[in-house]
Amino acid sequence: MGIAIYTLCALTCLVAAVLLFRGYARARYRLLFWSGLCFAILTVSNALNVVDHVTPPQLDFIPARLGTALAGVALIAFGLVWERD
Repeated sequence: MGIAIYTLCALTCLVAAVLLFRGYARARYRLLFWSGLCFAILTVSNALNVVDHVTPPQLDFIPARLGTALAGVALIAFGLVWERD
């Protein structure tokens, strides 16, 4: 059951990223671009979460999951701080 939920979380992040990039293509607001990048990286983080739950316990994906999540949050923070719109 957990794998299905994590997969749905990854798909939700992917849909959000696609919609944000489409909005950026139309309106050219840079904050939409930074938000789209954030959600794209969070999609990777959630996909790593799924992979982590289906692989044997000897393989540890926690550093990769946390690193990608940190990168996504850092991108949205950068976009919020440095954009002046």
